[in-house]
Amino acid sequence: MAFPENRLRRLRRTETLRSLVRETRLTPENFVYPLFVCPGKGIRKEVRSMPGVFNLSVDEAVKEVRETRKLGVLSVILFGLPESKDEVATGAWADDGIVQQAARAIKSEVRDVIVMGDVCLCEYMSHGHCGIVATAPQSLGAAAAAPPVTADYEILNDPSLELLARTSVSLARSGVDIIAPSDMMDGRVGAIRAALDKAGYENTPILSYAAKFASGFYGPFREAADSTPHFGDRRSYQMDPANMREAMREIALDIEEGADMIMVKPALPYLDVIAAARERFDLPLAAYQVSGEFAMIEAAARNNWIDRDRVMMESLVSIRRAGASIILTYFAKDAARLLA
Repeated sequence: MAFPENRLRRLRRTETLRSLVRETRLTPENFVYPLFVCPGKGIRKEVRSMPGVFNLSVDEAVKEVRETRKLGVLSVILFGLPESKDEVATGAWADDGIVQQAARAIKSEVRDVIVMGDVCLCEYMSHGHCGIVATAPQSLGAAAAAPPVTADYEILNDPSLELLARTSVSLARSGVDIIAPSDMMDGRVGAIRAALDKAGYENTPILSYAAKFASGFYGPFREAADSTPHFGDRRSYQMDPANMREAMREIALDIEEGADMIMVKPALPYLDVIAAARERFDLPLAAYQVSGEFAMIEAAARNNWIDRDRVMMESLVSIRRAGASIILTYFAKDAARLLA
């Protein structure tokens, strides 16, 4: 039927009617709250470019998880700032690493919360890259002890897999519920799955950052995690933002290697990738609303250019509408309060 018989505004008249026919819904259980954990005690240092986001000591991280749990946010993901860094990312896989300490404390003090562990080496490497680095003219079969600041370098894929697998087992041993590799090395899901199974953690799931793009939206995160590369960039291993079909290949390969869940990162600039992944794959699908997305909304709101809460919720609904059932977001607590 045509107008005037067909009037779509009939179901928009009141909030009760709009709620009744709403197609896309958010709940706090959809959210995963990222936490940056650092050494020390009683530390709660705000990240300059991310208002309301903090570097937290383990005791403060536990307090933060208690608060998120009360708000109905049942999942957190941990990123670590180690006391020292080296060329083999020792702080990532050491059993007394900062994330391992935080995981044990959280799991012992807060019930019914899911702790995810980000598996990447950039925060722990002295050079800030996500894998072992070799520099020319050295053979690519061995890593440089101290890579110079040069454009002539290579991120070694296969030697890095051993460190990623070792890190994953260490995190599982500390109580981490879900392993989330974000490094974008080829074959890392298979290597991690094999290592977890061998160590007796065959029931620990893997949430793969399957389509992680080489994005300009990561800047504030690199400040929060102290993970900016000292030379070069990550475009030789993170994805070209122009490539949709390649993203589908990356996801398919990770599923073949044993991923239990998949992720697209960033979220808002890649809603089409999220939608395509949801249409093509049946696994649980996550999206990461990254630091730059968060920072832009916060900055615009502080300049009174936008309604912060309204834009925050609209952005989260758009990610959910595109097909992501799990959203990693720094807005998790504030969104949960509004949903309550």
